[in-house]
Amino acid sequence: MNTPPPPQAPTHHTDFTADTPRDLVGIGIGPCNLSLAALAHPLTDLDTAFYEQRPAFTWHPGLLLDGTRVQVPFLADLVTLADPTSTWSFLNYLKAQDRLFPFYFAERLHTERAEHDAYCRWVADHLPALHFRHHVDAVRWNPEHELFEVDFVHLDTDGEAQALGRTRTRNVVLGIGTEPHIPDPLRPLVDAPGAAVVHAADYLHHRTALLAAGHVTVVGSGQSGAEVFLDLLRHRPTGRERLHWIGRTEAFAPMEYSKLGLEHFTPDHTRYFHALPETTRDHLVAAQWQLHKGVDADTLAAIHDELYRRTLHGGWPDAVLTPGVRVRTAGRIATTKIELHLEHVQQNTRARLTTDAVVLATGHRERPLDTLLAGLDPYLRRDNAHRPRIDADFRLILDPVITDTGCHVFVQNGERHTHGVGAPDLGLAAWRSASILNTLTGKEHYPLPHRTAFTTFGLEQHRPQIPPTRRPAELIPLADGI
Repeated sequence: MNTPPPPQAPTHHTDFTADTPRDLVGIGIGPCNLSLAALAHPLTDLDTAFYEQRPAFTWHPGLLLDGTRVQVPFLADLVTLADPTSTWSFLNYLKAQDRLFPFYFAERLHTERAEHDAYCRWVADHLPALHFRHHVDAVRWNPEHELFEVDFVHLDTDGEAQALGRTRTRNVVLGIGTEPHIPDPLRPLVDAPGAAVVHAADYLHHRTALLAAGHVTVVGSGQSGAEVFLDLLRHRPTGRERLHWIGRTEAFAPMEYSKLGLEHFTPDHTRYFHALPETTRDHLVAAQWQLHKGVDADTLAAIHDELYRRTLHGGWPDAVLTPGVRVRTAGRIATTKIELHLEHVQQNTRARLTTDAVVLATGHRERPLDTLLAGLDPYLRRDNAHRPRIDADFRLILDPVITDTGCHVFVQNGERHTHGVGAPDLGLAAWRSASILNTLTGKEHYPLPHRTAFTTFGLEQHRPQIPPTRRPAELIPLADGI
């Protein structure tokens, strides 16, 4: 395993008017496109560029709380599940940092979130194909040249437009990720003066003010809500916690983390899901919420332990945890207070809650592609819900006038409606990136497994594949008389 060279500052190009088109342009540099860039890096005959409007790579900086861990094992890094020998593996990162032996003795299968973020930033610092401070405006099809045109703005250090640019490419991959979601009843609270209302994605940036607030309410019963509630609980005085935690789910439910349950995050399930009818897929995504919207069991245990510890000297903590509650409406009172109008779904009862601050742990949603792809709209094929149709190889289904030329638009972490709950999962990032590169180049640069789960999803006509090396050896009959 070779240690990478010293970090290189990414080169910012502002003139892409050359006649030679690129093979691939990536839009967005989150974990998914960073994985793709890392796996594309050793393919020297592939000309790539990736654009991101942020000044540098960051991964959920507002939720990098001390002690919080990534919910997938460290093998689910950017590259290992496609190429364990890659220079850009997490283990090679540890080696480059002279931390391999400490990690070995730590015996950790799951790394801390801050460490995963540092690993990704290390990879990003070394890849010359990454261009930060580049905001992509539009993607268009040029029928004359039979290529995509990508228009962007190069931003200066203050985020202001510095130069305009355009590049032509045979292929585009969209990895623009997700954005914080705020339910409609809570939108009136956002961006208004007065009491603190923050999304969990920005929690650390406002943590000091939230800890100082008189009463804090956390809305959302998923992992981020649990982590924020636990952090607030640990840092507020015993008996004067003044915390509420509410969520719509019927319980503060643990995430499905059984070994066979985790097989829903395999390529096998992804292929099975993609072949289902559209209506069945939509129903299945909603029904499988506990695979990705529950709370890690260790976090739930830590919350209970902290609450229990606060009862040791008598009394109960001033903390209210109520599932099965939805916010009907919300507003501000006298600029410094917030009033939430609540409804308990099972009881069919209503109440009002007055609080000084609200943390919206209401999750993320896929960023809409329509604005970015407005120039391709005449060529897009959509489903019954007007969502882009995406084939099994992660390509937008476009008019044959484009695809017959061999040009394609790939999608990363924007295909849950076609590929299932594994779309945003870090464990499938390397496999998906390798699949895209194999499809794009027409070569098997990264051999991928044919079977990845013991579960057979659906009724299939073929027998389960058994690796030849695992077949029992045949016994050789002994000769007579021995």
